[in-house]
Amino acid sequence: MRPLPATLLYVNVVVVATCGLVYELLAATMGSYLLGDSVLQFSLVIGLYLSAMGVGAWVSRHVGGNLARRFIDVELAVALVGGLSAPILFLAFAEVQRFQVILLGFVFAIGALVGLELPLLMRILQNEVAFKDLVSRVLSLDYAGALLASILFPLVFVPELGLLRTSLVIGLGNALVGLWGTWLLADQIGRVTSLRIRAGAVIAILGVGLLFSTRLTTWSENRLYADEIVYAKTSPYQRIVVTRSPSGFQLFLNGNLQFASADEYRYHEALVHPAMVAATAAGHAPRRVLILGGGDGLAAREVLAHPSVEAVTLVDLDPAMTALARRFPPLAALNRQALSDPRLTVVNDDAMVWLRTSPGNWNVAIVDFPDPNGFGLGKLYTRNFYQLLAARLTPEGAIAVQATSPLFARKSFWCIVRTIRASGFTVAPYHVAVPSFGVWGFVLARRAAFSPPTTAPNVALRFLDGEAMAAMFRFPADMAEVDVEINQLDDQMLVRYYESEWRRWQ
Repeated sequence: MRPLPATLLYVNVVVVATCGLVYELLAATMGSYLLGDSVLQFSLVIGLYLSAMGVGAWVSRHVGGNLARRFIDVELAVALVGGLSAPILFLAFAEVQRFQVILLGFVFAIGALVGLELPLLMRILQNEVAFKDLVSRVLSLDYAGALLASILFPLVFVPELGLLRTSLVIGLGNALVGLWGTWLLADQIGRVTSLRIRAGAVIAILGVGLLFSTRLTTWSENRLYADEIVYAKTSPYQRIVVTRSPSGFQLFLNGNLQFASADEYRYHEALVHPAMVAATAAGHAPRRVLILGGGDGLAAREVLAHPSVEAVTLVDLDPAMTALARRFPPLAALNRQALSDPRLTVVNDDAMVWLRTSPGNWNVAIVDFPDPNGFGLGKLYTRNFYQLLAARLTPEGAIAVQATSPLFARKSFWCIVRTIRASGFTVAPYHVAVPSFGVWGFVLARRAAFSPPTTAPNVALRFLDGEAMAAMFRFPADMAEVDVEINQLDDQMLVRYYESEWRRWQ
């Protein structure tokens, strides 16, 4: 029997580790897109995958016979199950009530198969490489493959291929390596014809899936949304989908509605103009305005309607979102070409990082982040963040923060209010009815004491007038303040409040 080539060790270990982690990341991302960014869900996916690898490693001790053949069988199984995981999950979400069971089932199956592969490979090579070298090489290359996957997944696979094609391409890679293994291990396998036929069948199935992946993605997403999809793009940060209905169009990020063109003006007028009026009442009409989030340009549209405004800086993490606001004709028309206004500067960066490093002297700051449904967003609602923001305001400066619903997520709303107050601001919480969302909440704040505004600005408005402005600051009994903890960077109570409250309405 001829010695095994060293490439078997190096290539197979890296492929096993890379593909295994990509499948795990796909499952976590699919769960986030389809079920919402839940801390419990993310923890379950990671923990179940790692424990399943342990189960697979334990099972490997009971695998005997022709180890080379068993190894190729397992590799082809990983390719098939992992490669088809994203398409099946997309299809199942619209049809199956207990979708999370299927999601976690795929996680466990892939983890167990990956956990089975490495011990089998080590047993195959135990007579070819000294034990200490075998262990050190396998483990080091396993970790290197995991690092490779963690870099390629957000930077290449998802933005360039999307979730479904990433799953199928990685599965194809797995299957091709399995087929290649039938030549590398031919002396140990013996009769390889049946294995190569199985490998060819797996490659054919995944290849057909890849060929029709665009149609499959479109068909799957059309079943997830009530209206026709007119735009869809996966960025390194999120899945952006625009749908069209008889009343207009709607923007979804990771499956969550961000606005509907039919009634977004109620939200954005309420978000922007109270802060502009409060800053004006404190001294001078605002000249420099900071918008954090709001990559759709709709808050910028309201800010730029004020003739006093000379400079606006819009900080949004995702360049795909700000590009959409410029180049997608319906959205560009809705935001009145706000992102092409010479007074506005777009910065694509993490808002918290940008605030730490960028000097500022802002009269008004408009904070329009997505809801705090995970720790990555929750950090933008912490006392630390609001203290950073306070340091960038002029003495008469005012801020307005979108703060989820005081009716559906009462603790979450008042947690944001209390956190802003604990950051050194005087606060005036308020709310407005937006048909697409229900009752929605905001927080107006200044570092100095102030009274809530009771007059509307002298700009063109569809909803907000003096009476509506005054009414927004009055809370009925079912939305009155409740006792909550503040949201700290190292103890994000807001995320836990948010998850528990919104889970009741899903």
